[in-house]
Amino acid sequence: MKHCKSITSQFSDYLDGAMSGKAMQQVAAHLEQCPACTEDFALWRRMQRTLGELGPVKAPADLGLRLRVALSQERNRTARNTLAKWQVRWQNTWAPFLLRASAGFASAVLLLGSAALLIGAFASPEPVEARDEPSDAATSPRFLYSMIESNAPQSSIGDAQLQTATVRTVSTHPEARVIDGSANAVVVAAYVNERGRVYDYRIISGPDDAVSRAQVENLLLFSVFEPAHVFGEPVPGVAVVTFSGISVRG
Repeated sequence: MKHCKSITSQFSDYLDGAMSGKAMQQVAAHLEQCPACTEDFALWRRMQRTLGELGPVKAPADLGLRLRVALSQERNRTARNTLAKWQVRWQNTWAPFLLRASAGFASAVLLLGSAALLIGAFASPEPVEARDEPSDAATSPRFLYSMIESNAPQSSIGDAQLQTATVRTVSTHPEARVIDGSANAVVVAAYVNERGRVYDYRIISGPDDAVSRAQVENLLLFSVFEPAHVFGEPVPGVAVVTFSGISVRG
């Protein structure tokens, strides 16, 4: 009986041919000797023949649609799982670090703001001084006096003699022209520094010989100007002045 159970358990493999030749010979020999097992095997063979007559099951008409839906759902499930993994990683690693960094930055800003507020509240304000002229006014250099005129009306320079030189400010434009009654009038563009002294010049019109230049340089050297001002501060500027009554004797 025990041997019959072992043989009947192999009927399916025997019918499918999924066993070795030696095992199939053992099953066939047992079926020749055991009528009960032979009857059971006949039932198995009849069932196999009936299933074979049924043929393969036809696939549903919407099988392709079902497969696409299943694949799409699986793809979405995979994406959600990946996103969930990144969220967990973010919450466990970067989120606490950024939270602490943000808290530290906010504390530093609050501390610096409080310190700046206290410094601004208790610092003494800068005293305000009233000015005689508007802060945006720009003035030009203005002739004040000449130390030659105040000390010696006549001055000898080598063989040349300077007689009653008259100095007057004409304009601040370097190309200004002056009409003067004297034939020896010299119009000079004087470059005045912020201390009111002339550091360079250019003869615009008048005698331009070496002797005249020496006289003009001497006059400019001892002339004092009020410097130009911009926003109330002295700056270098240009003044056009006329020297009249200059005569040269050999």
